[in-house]
Amino acid sequence: MIEEPSLPGSRRRQSAHALAVARWDAGEKFARTDVRGYGGWALWVAGLLGLLAGTGCAVRSGGTSSDLSDLSDPSDPVAEAAVTVSERPLHRYEFERPEMGVPFRVVLYAWNPALAKVAATGALDRVRELNGVLSDYELESELSRLRDTAGTGQWVPVSDTLWKVLAWSQSLAARTDGAFDVTVGPAVTLWRRARRRQEFPPADILAAAREAMGYRNLQLDPKRQSVRLEVPHMKLDLGGVAKGFALDEAMQVLKRRGIRHALLTGGGDMLMSEPPPGETGWRIELAPLDAPDAPPTEFLRLKNCALATSGDLFQHVEIDGVRYSHIVDPRTGVGLTDHSLVVVIAPTGLQADSLATTVSVLGPKAGLRLIAREPGVEAQVARRPGERTEVSRSKGFGAWLETPDAVMGRMQSSSGL
Repeated sequence: MIEEPSLPGSRRRQSAHALAVARWDAGEKFARTDVRGYGGWALWVAGLLGLLAGTGCAVRSGGTSSDLSDLSDPSDPVAEAAVTVSERPLHRYEFERPEMGVPFRVVLYAWNPALAKVAATGALDRVRELNGVLSDYELESELSRLRDTAGTGQWVPVSDTLWKVLAWSQSLAARTDGAFDVTVGPAVTLWRRARRRQEFPPADILAAAREAMGYRNLQLDPKRQSVRLEVPHMKLDLGGVAKGFALDEAMQVLKRRGIRHALLTGGGDMLMSEPPPGETGWRIELAPLDAPDAPPTEFLRLKNCALATSGDLFQHVEIDGVRYSHIVDPRTGVGLTDHSLVVVIAPTGLQADSLATTVSVLGPKAGLRLIAREPGVEAQVARRPGERTEVSRSKGFGAWLETPDAVMGRMQSSSGL
């Protein structure tokens, strides 16, 4: 059994984002992951988190861990990936590094630690590169430089990366009549301040923020791959899409390195390729809406897909008896008041991340109608409008659930029956 480092409770509660973790239980031979929801995300994937100090990575295999600096590179580690599984056994390795303000974690299977190191480092480096493009915190990011042109009438050529994210975001905004809208930045800034001060934003300031919002004020020119921000003080916020896109890009790096079995997590998002050897999928545990420490009652089996969560479990503020989420409705500029947890399964991280946020804004009825129109996407919405929790699911969500017989078989196996 792998030794499991503990995560102090105070550290967990202070995190502003979900902490994604994964482990391999060599005795039971199945992979499990655990996402403890912070920042409104309460989806759990059963497992373990080891927070690593600084910006370095660590690799974990066979019950031991070491710094990446302890590993020696082969002359051509990528060439090792050409060897088939039947010729060499796969071993499980874990890496983690803080990126985009949250821990990004890589769990992969490779033939040797040097190949694992090269692949994981490349994936995490790609996430760091994307932060330099998509961050609204980094003053020198491409997104921040674009913000500086708001209201000038200037068309700004953008990189392929930023174009992909903005083009998808605008498409989703049009399909949802602005329920998803990356121009929500001014209102998001207001509600960050509102949570700190525990007071509702002043009406005049909120009105001014709304004047600087609206997806129709974000113009795209496909022929020139250029962008124009139509009104002054516009601020784009890609928090509902960037991490999912980063996972997609990181997974492509792993695949180019010959890694076919991997799980990536960042914030409340995760992306999976092939499952651990000998397994049918990565086993995901779903926790109740208001009981993140309670034992899970349902499990998902996922592979070659993405999963994202959205909700207000940990990031919210109560003002005059009303609970406001950190998730802002772009159509009103006000934090959501519906206490809910959304889980979305989709083909890509880009889709799962953005659709989870959108369904949170739309609510269960309109949100699940949207999901029904999105190919390959399923969702679950748990909400608590009063004293009772209501759970709604898309038509195909149940197909991802582990059967009761399989759950019972695992319970009997672990108890020695």
